[in-house]
Amino acid sequence: MRTKILFCFIFSVLAASLTGCGQSEPEPGDVTGYDQGEKYLSIWVHCIEDTNEGKCYRDAVDRFNEQFDGTYFADIEFIPRNDSGGGYSDKINASVMSGGLPDVLTVDGPNIATYASNGIIQPLAPLTEEEKSRYLATIIDQGTYDGKLYALGAMESTVGLYCNKDILKKAGVEIPDAEHPWTFSQFLEILEKVKPVTDSLKGYALDMTFPIGEETIFNYAPFFWSNGQDITSKDGLKVDGIFNNADNVETIEYFKTLLADGYMSKVPVSNLFESGRAAFKFCGPWELNTIYTSYPDVNLGVAPYIVGDHWDGGRYAPSGSWAFAASTKTDDIKGATELVKCMTNAESGIALWKTTKNLPSTFEAFEQCEEFKSDENCRALYEQLREKGHPRPKTPVYPQVSTSFQQVLENCVLSGADPQTELDKAVERINAKLKRYMVK
Repeated sequence: MRTKILFCFIFSVLAASLTGCGQSEPEPGDVTGYDQGEKYLSIWVHCIEDTNEGKCYRDAVDRFNEQFDGTYFADIEFIPRNDSGGGYSDKINASVMSGGLPDVLTVDGPNIATYASNGIIQPLAPLTEEEKSRYLATIIDQGTYDGKLYALGAMESTVGLYCNKDILKKAGVEIPDAEHPWTFSQFLEILEKVKPVTDSLKGYALDMTFPIGEETIFNYAPFFWSNGQDITSKDGLKVDGIFNNADNVETIEYFKTLLADGYMSKVPVSNLFESGRAAFKFCGPWELNTIYTSYPDVNLGVAPYIVGDHWDGGRYAPSGSWAFAASTKTDDIKGATELVKCMTNAESGIALWKTTKNLPSTFEAFEQCEEFKSDENCRALYEQLREKGHPRPKTPVYPQVSTSFQQVLENCVLSGADPQTELDKAVERINAKLKRYMVK
């Protein structure tokens, strides 16, 4: 989720001349387990093999090879990302130019539209309705672009509104049920109630920051969606009049109010919520494991993600994570799709949850993991995904949209810039990238 993909868009011009110029496949017997008569399938993943996530992917490939012994052989390569999100994406970019893409590769969810638009991945072989129904609606939605299913998620994610229940109790605040989330206006009233308690702890009512990278749009796009607006058009090809409309200006003014009224810090405060000095924090599901394992004294709760005063009851909560897709290099889309299905099935999702605490992508996996029945916080995140999950903007210029979103919030909230001016500038930057996708 947190990577920033830099694509070599020259690919669409050079693709025809580069076909057949990729890396040669091994011969049967060159790789242990690859036998005569089997179709070779290469697969790349974005992590280190010795990590828990890497071991899950290795195990999934081994299960695939056992299931399709004599028909297919999948060979996995681990290409870890570096701290800036490169490494893996750099390898993909280079391989787009050289024609050396694998048959199957991992894609961070919001970048699926970008990969599809630039000829890096192709639609999967058709899945039956029963097969698709195994996955959360957010997984199918994330993987679908221009009416075609390109990818399936190996895991899911969302953002919880985490609460310190001890602070809320002192302030006389109760967490609402999932069907009645706090509105923007109500949340301001709640923050005002808890502020005296957090002030006495030398903290803040709300632990909120706008980090550079993917986390800002993942955490806070729902403020725009639930307030009746969007960031791009549904086809991802228009932002003018959408991202910079009056309602989105109003939403940014709301963020500015959070700082102006002293509910959040202008500069990040390390472990503010974890140390028990903040009442609320927006964060991904990894926060559960952080609190449970390292800060057990925090009496943790999860409230429904807040909604705008104009919310119509529709889907709005954050969703999306890494997925598997078939590249345009593969000449066996059926085999590649079978591999994608194996990498993302319930068994894989259960293993990922148990070892990495990444949320599963299938209903069956959630049903088989006891924590989503016995732990109210785990269950709240699952139910939020199932009932209210919403993918990030599906646009061929997603990296520019994500960067612009972060810049607008940082410039307006932390530096005091005018929201309308910053949104208009963002639209200009995004439009400059969109030009090549516009129908002539």
